[in-house]
Amino acid sequence: MNERIRQLADEADGVFIHKLMTGAKQYTFLEKDLAKFAELIVRECIDIADEYDGVGSTIVGRIQKHFGVEQ
Repeated sequence: MNERIRQLADEADGVFIHKLMTGAKQYTFLEKDLAKFAELIVRECIDIADEYDGVGSTIVGRIQKHFGVEQ
């Protein structure tokens, strides 16, 4: 898993589970925390788009509108 995704999962209070029997690794979230995790990812995408296109750009606005997230 990408380190930044792991950091965002931790920030959203995701719980890391390592299943000893199968070796499977996963994060699990309460519903409210899963929504927070998704919002953190979307905000990160908006920040990246903003770096390249600037505030108020079409792509930033489209991402915000599509996911209902305001900066």
